[in-house]
Amino acid sequence: MAIIAGTATTFAGSPGIQGMREDLSDMIYNLSPTDTPFTSSVGRGTADAVLHEWQTDSLAAPNTANAQFQGDDIATFTPASVTQRLGNRTQISRKEVIISGTLDAVNKAGRRTELAYQMTKRAKELKIDIEAILLSNQAKVTGAAATAPKLASVLSWIKTNVDHVGTNPTGDGTDARVDGTPRAFTEAMLKGVMKGIYNNSSEEPDVVMTGAGNKTVASGFAGGAQKTVDVTERKVIATVDIYVGDFSTVRIIANRFMRPRDVLLINWDLWSVDWLRPIRQIELAKTGDAEKRLLIGEYTLSAKNEAGNGGVFDLTAP
Repeated sequence: MAIIAGTATTFAGSPGIQGMREDLSDMIYNLSPTDTPFTSSVGRGTADAVLHEWQTDSLAAPNTANAQFQGDDIATFTPASVTQRLGNRTQISRKEVIISGTLDAVNKAGRRTELAYQMTKRAKELKIDIEAILLSNQAKVTGAAATAPKLASVLSWIKTNVDHVGTNPTGDGTDARVDGTPRAFTEAMLKGVMKGIYNNSSEEPDVVMTGAGNKTVASGFAGGAQKTVDVTERKVIATVDIYVGDFSTVRIIANRFMRPRDVLLINWDLWSVDWLRPIRQIELAKTGDAEKRLLIGEYTLSAKNEAGNGGVFDLTAP
């Protein structure tokens, strides 16, 4: 079939094409993930200096030779053990926005003001930046005139209950892990770390936190909840969210912002994000025909006692 000559159409060059209105939806579809399991679940505290410090302690090992004579009045004194003093540096993270006066004034689809829309986006971006920083492999940096200070992340603290190929950090935040050759994640690795936490701590982990790939691997572990079939919905529930181990029962959760090569066993109570300056919005000086805003915060990570946590490191990411 052919179009009769002179028929007005929507194609370029046709009569009336200039009068067509645009069809732009007022909905803006943004599917970028913003969930932050670690930051949202650990404690929140305050810091009063750029070096934030705390103390850890432990009991002496059991003494099976602790048998004494009747009537013995001669006591020997064991020197009191001292606490370990640990600390972390604060880190400053920020996001900036600058919007011209014209852009904020024109009629826009999907938002009333460009400034408010962009500030909302930057706030979400800052939130996921912090999550990724806390779970990265980063040692603390004191900072100097030309060097930004950095906090020691989770991976630079965990050393006691681990399954790994590379080299453990010292465990005081001064150095990062040294990665080794990746291998497949197995249930035996997870069980070994859970056993270590039981032997070395009175605390139990709350979660096993993995990347997306190793979350699917963990779903195949024998210790996971039984797979079921929901008859009414006609669907198979083939995921494991609860793992019942010999020493503790933990939830298995995925985290998009951690390294895929790591699996962490975390006790939420033994970590906190401590703020020297909670995130706030600052209106910067106006120097022209534009509005400038700054979102900024200064914070650190407290590792209250790493022995109540664990990790399986140096893993392939399916």
